[in-house]
Amino acid sequence: MRDGVSTALDTNGEVAVAQTGTVKIVGMIAGIARHSRAKGPMEVLGQVGVTVEAGLDGDFRGRVKPGGKGRRQVTLLERGDWAAAMAEVCADLPWQDRRANLLVDGFDLPQIPGTRLRIGADVVLEVTRHTDPCDRMDALAPGLFAALTPDWRGGACTRVLMGGKIAVGDEIRIEEP
Repeated sequence: MRDGVSTALDTNGEVAVAQTGTVKIVGMIAGIARHSRAKGPMEVLGQVGVTVEAGLDGDFRGRVKPGGKGRRQVTLLERGDWAAAMAEVCADLPWQDRRANLLVDGFDLPQIPGTRLRIGADVVLEVTRHTDPCDRMDALAPGLFAALTPDWRGGACTRVLMGGKIAVGDEIRIEEP
């Protein structure tokens, strides 16, 4: 039990949803990655700080430029969507090759801009839009661009509303209004 909310793994090893008040537990962070420069290598982390000004500490994409809205500070990818795309293109690539910041497991990413996600106790992200796959995906595996295109399979972009620290294994919850 955490913060008055209980979670458990069901028989398939997935996070069971428990609800109390206005917060619903829906999944967990299964991976964290960042890149320090455009087209730079992805660094896989066990934990990281998150700020309103810079997204994930040390990540190139998270910095909000003056006058910018930070619509793509932190990107999230569903483990199941990545697995489905890999199966579709008959490949087996690590999730960070997608160049997303957070791999989430145990739920479907909300496909509604404005939805708020709480990670751990402090971090709050707001979904801004889907993450468009880039042409670089086909260089990884032929057909991967198309496999990531339907139904937000490429992931979700978010902006940071509240910073803090996150770690692999942290709960991720949709905050209800």
